[in-house]
Amino acid sequence: MKWKKLGQIFDPTIWTDGVDRSDWMKTHSQCTHTLILPHVVRVFFSCRPDNDKQGFAKSYTTYLDLDRSDLTKIVNVSQKPIMPLGELGTFDEFAVYPSSNIQHNNKTYLFYAGWTRCQSVPFNTAIGLAESDDNGESFKRLGKGPLLAPDIHEPFVLSGPKIRYFNNKFYMFYLAGTEWIKNKGNPEIIYKNRVATSEDMVHWERHYSNIIPDVLGENECQAGPDVFYKDGSYHMYFVYREGLDFRNTPGRGYKIGYATSSDLFDWERRDAEAGIGYSANGWDSTMQHYPHVFEVDGKHYMTYNGNDFGKYGFGLAELEDE
Repeated sequence: MKWKKLGQIFDPTIWTDGVDRSDWMKTHSQCTHTLILPHVVRVFFSCRPDNDKQGFAKSYTTYLDLDRSDLTKIVNVSQKPIMPLGELGTFDEFAVYPSSNIQHNNKTYLFYAGWTRCQSVPFNTAIGLAESDDNGESFKRLGKGPLLAPDIHEPFVLSGPKIRYFNNKFYMFYLAGTEWIKNKGNPEIIYKNRVATSEDMVHWERHYSNIIPDVLGENECQAGPDVFYKDGSYHMYFVYREGLDFRNTPGRGYKIGYATSSDLFDWERRDAEAGIGYSANGWDSTMQHYPHVFEVDGKHYMTYNGNDFGKYGFGLAELEDE
């Protein structure tokens, strides 16, 4: 595949439209994914205000609308988060990361990762579910607890749920932490892409196995497995990085990977054919991550984040070979 970059679409650090969002959005537009509406493409994402006095971050979920006839044009940015953070002591008290949505039975369902803070490690995450009756302008949790949480076989973080409906079944592609390891005294989580299946989006059968082989060694981290069907095969775009020293060391941060499958469980890794990579300079020259592929009006597009884990927003690319 080959992708043509259409440029950086949204940068929350410089966006201005006369609305003060500083108490919940000053940086980042992570975990983008789309809802196709008649006249706009709605892009959900996670954003952050300034860190609190203790230096801790919080993340909120919101959306913006792109003109369906010109996806490089922003026509609206929500004036508030679409869902509040969780209550005291809940799994999503400090962050709500939207990962994917699906329309079903006249409702829009949002699958997200919730974050809570810990003592021996920085955080723990679990997967939540919320629903909307207004095309994603607001969401209501199905309950205060997580839909999927760490268990006896997946004892660490769960995050990044990507929901798809294939062959009369719901598939959730997600990441699962496999271990925490110390690096220079600091704990770092290692995580891999996995899959679960469901008949109703509430009860899930986890398969408890990594679906993408490593190329960087056993401490490779994988995330954001976004799957679509095209030309007789299933295609997955995801991200991967080195498990340690990845934040500020050139070449060790997130890159976009690519794999194909005939059955959604066995995947052949084909990163060299991803068709997209770092730019020579600019907003996506040192990191690319959280790819999301969507189809609208007969064409495939990809939203993705760039440098500093999406601090400076997201960009858009168009698939050329179709």
